[in-house]
Amino acid sequence: MADSVYKIIELVGTSSESWEKAAEAAIKKASKSLRDLRIAEVSQLDMQIKDGKIEAYRAKVKVSFRYEE
Repeated sequence: MADSVYKIIELVGTSSESWEKAAEAAIKKASKSLRDLRIAEVSQLDMQIKDGKIEAYRAKVKVSFRYEE
């Protein structure tokens, strides 16, 4: 592998269904504007609660992509 440089950004995806769908939403959105996505790491999971019920699942995701010349 040639020398490369990667950038890591942090995104928060949300879903009313699950943490998995929340993480998937973050990656799906990122892939529309970023090229050459490499690795995604879920760094935190939490929930929004309203009136004692889960309103939304949230996944904080670190995503890396390669810098291009």
